[in-house]
Amino acid sequence: MKLKYLLFFLVAVNLTLAQSETDTIKKPGWYPAGVAGLNLSQVAFSNWSQGGDNSLAWTLFSKVNYDYFSPDWIFKNELKLAYGRTKLGSADYRTNDNEIYLESVLSHFIGWAVDPYISNTVRSSLSKGFDYKTTGFPQIADFFDPGYVTQSIGFTYNKIEGFNTRIGVGFQETFTSKFNNYSDDAKTKDKVEKFKFETGIESVTEGKYEIEENLLADTKLRLFSRFEDLSVWDVRWDNTITAQVNKYVNVNLNVLIVYEVSQSLKTQLKEGLQLGLVYNLF
Repeated sequence: MKLKYLLFFLVAVNLTLAQSETDTIKKPGWYPAGVAGLNLSQVAFSNWSQGGDNSLAWTLFSKVNYDYFSPDWIFKNELKLAYGRTKLGSADYRTNDNEIYLESVLSHFIGWAVDPYISNTVRSSLSKGFDYKTTGFPQIADFFDPGYVTQSIGFTYNKIEGFNTRIGVGFQETFTSKFNNYSDDAKTKDKVEKFKFETGIESVTEGKYEIEENLLADTKLRLFSRFEDLSVWDVRWDNTITAQVNKYVNVNLNVLIVYEVSQSLKTQLKEGLQLGLVYNLF
């Protein structure tokens, strides 16, 4: 994906989410927050003359944050889990969501407009993943196969409430066991690599914006490019709009855009509109 389009995405997110700066400083200490929920979609027929078939789709999800604030340090931790299945008629269940995402970011106040940070991110499937568009439904992924671990060090800007962005030098490791196409180097035809190490530039921009009362937009854009070819960027843009019906029920629209050449030469898109039951853990 061309660099100019990626920069356009980043600027668009920054302009959309930018708000006035705030002088609010949290008291030193740990701040836990978390939600868990179940999204459901179900249709059933009995003696229905207009056609159709029974269907059931469900997704279990959880998002937990455990952050530490002090006058000199911010240590943010986020864990996101999602797993879902779909059944149509008499067919077997198929996986429709399958992800674990863990991120930790430590930043230090130095009195500048930006602060130095270090971060670590882990990404993987929670369980087996299959290609349902191919005959026989071949398995293409499993837990930590592939697994991505990324460390970065650089500078972050987090002076705006609900918005932060960071950029730094990134070190990305790809681990595989059975599905080596994600880590194998095509240049070494006589050897199959199960591990790949890459260095480059990583940028992460995220923000939350309250569109209306009980209507929240949440976005996170990650970019990564390798020093060997800065014209190619990996993109992961996760966007969610949540409308809270009441304390336990909400409607959410999620759009996830992924472009990663090791997975596919085409841009990947996942969209889901669901009614969910949610429970605040903290």
